[in-house]
Amino acid sequence: MNIKQNFPHRVRELENVWIPLADGTRLAARIWLPDNAESNPVPAILEYLPYRKRDGTAIRDELTHPYFAGHGYASVRVDMRGNGESDGLMEDEYAPQEQADALEVITWIAAQPWCDGTLGMMGISWGGFNGLQVAALRPSPLKAIITLCSTDDRYADDIHYKGGNMLLENLGWAATMLSFSAAPPDPLLVGERWRDLWRSRLENMPLLAEKWLDHQYRDDYWKHGSINENYADIDAAVYMISGWGDSYVNTIPRMMEHLNCPKKALLGPWMHKYPHFALPEPAIGFLQEALRWWDYWLKDIDTGIMSEPACTFYLQDGLPPAPKYAERPGQWVHTDRWPAAQCDIDTRTLYLTEQGLGEKGELYRDQRIASPLTAGSFQGEYIPLWFGADFPPDQRRDDGLSLTFDSAPYDAGLDLLGQPSVNVTLTSSQACGQFHARLCDVAPSGESALITYATLNLNLRDDLGALSPPVPGEPMTITLAMDLIGYRLPKGHHLRLALSSASFPLVWSPQKRADLTLLAGTPTLSLPVSTAPYVDTPFESPESATPCAIKTHRAGEPRRTISEDVGSGEVTVTVEDDMGNIEFLDHGLEVEQFAREVYTSHPFDATRTRAEIEWVYRATRRQGEGRFAVSVISRYQLNCDESTFYLTAQQRAFEDETLVSDNAWQRDIPRTAI
Repeated sequence: MNIKQNFPHRVRELENVWIPLADGTRLAARIWLPDNAESNPVPAILEYLPYRKRDGTAIRDELTHPYFAGHGYASVRVDMRGNGESDGLMEDEYAPQEQADALEVITWIAAQPWCDGTLGMMGISWGGFNGLQVAALRPSPLKAIITLCSTDDRYADDIHYKGGNMLLENLGWAATMLSFSAAPPDPLLVGERWRDLWRSRLENMPLLAEKWLDHQYRDDYWKHGSINENYADIDAAVYMISGWGDSYVNTIPRMMEHLNCPKKALLGPWMHKYPHFALPEPAIGFLQEALRWWDYWLKDIDTGIMSEPACTFYLQDGLPPAPKYAERPGQWVHTDRWPAAQCDIDTRTLYLTEQGLGEKGELYRDQRIASPLTAGSFQGEYIPLWFGADFPPDQRRDDGLSLTFDSAPYDAGLDLLGQPSVNVTLTSSQACGQFHARLCDVAPSGESALITYATLNLNLRDDLGALSPPVPGEPMTITLAMDLIGYRLPKGHHLRLALSSASFPLVWSPQKRADLTLLAGTPTLSLPVSTAPYVDTPFESPESATPCAIKTHRAGEPRRTISEDVGSGEVTVTVEDDMGNIEFLDHGLEVEQFAREVYTSHPFDATRTRAEIEWVYRATRRQGEGRFAVSVISRYQLNCDESTFYLTAQQRAFEDETLVSDNAWQRDIPRTAI
């Protein structure tokens, strides 16, 4: 990455600024300005998050926000209420209060002497979500947004549910937020009241997993904040960005099809990170691209960005399966719109037959899909996030627990761009069940690399908002779209479609093991084959502002391990999200964070599915003014029987060695849909 130190404008930083809200709450902001902004007001760019500007996002903030300020923008990073140095209490993710606060923040920014009254919003994940949600409220100063790794449908495409099945990430992220939101404000910024703010947060901590488990299908809770309820609400320009290594990809074709506002889309090879420092490579000059967007929409400068093709996709080359990739070679393509089927995508149909995947034929006999509930251990992480062993390794072991159909080798290779889909007729052995489909790239050596996948809760097969349990033995015809993908199948490789009735720990097990039967007939796999011509790299090399000054006391060591109890048959997947121990040299705050997630499943007994997660957060300042030392240990556990989820949580917080808070929760939650 090219570190830029000389910008068109000198940059002035306001380390902590209080934004007053109507109810008396103050939100904390970190602001970077061109040094002459008061005499020459500029547009502002807002990033609005719960992740603590002081330490949580400080490293990435310093790469990005000074860069925008140096190019003539007021760049404003605000902590939501109840987080970081901000007052108040957080209720939930994407709550109405969060959006109402954002509107007040925008009004305040637009009225500042350094702002010309025009704003953009930018954010990834949580910040990408609320950028869309706030744009749908149409505050007059907001002219454009850049939304990364976000969704238009909070139920269908977030961390909670997928295809109506409960993701294990639902519990994982609740545990993460139980820890993140328990971090104290910095005494150097808020003074002695830091203890009162911290204890108030600890005493009023929301049990997010309970909220999310209470809503097991797509109801009004999830519709709130889902812009697909009315795409016409957004008239600000929207630039949507994600990566094939991330989980937020399906939202992009939907928004490109349904948004009526000016819009662009970009999908690269990256995991859940900003594209100027993301892996796998190639990273891109995201900040330069963002400036072209901001200059066009906020400064009325014709940068040419809206004259270019609307969609830019990276077709990543097939590689041997690996849990981590430093780089994904590939080719860029453009399409003028999405759906691109009429100009750049051909749909090819393959038939599932006794001989495999073929261009013609039929299935003459019923086939069993009888996966143990431990199938899916090699799926990889739902959201590759902490730079660990997050990607799916060789799929052959999970393929062996599935019903598989192989194609002939593609001697010339094959370019895929879009959402493959499976059309099948099934029966279930129980009044519940799951259906999972994986599309894999199989090398001549036999290695099986996951290309894309889909998952479906058969209780919600017709409508994610309406419960309709299967009738055992009664046929169900299902068309299931897989996740969007851009992929170049290498020459001589073949495709494998793997069908299973479990995928753990991607999703929680069904109420009981339910084997499926694929009925004879003409089940099909539809493939979106790209005919778009390759283009040269359409982006500059990555640039950034000067990185944050830190000292690493202990490097993070994220790990993912899989173990099997041969006696019981139980399989346990353990994920260690270790961020190490770093010190911010500018202000002396030292932070250590790590987590251990343990997910266990039994091959036959669904009531033995369980999860346990522990997060540890420590923050210290060893010397001088603002010296303090705190630690928080947070735990979640979830287990079940056929009718009930049993949720427990604990959180203990210490100042030095003194216990200052000790909370425990226990909830029994009926299983209504999963």
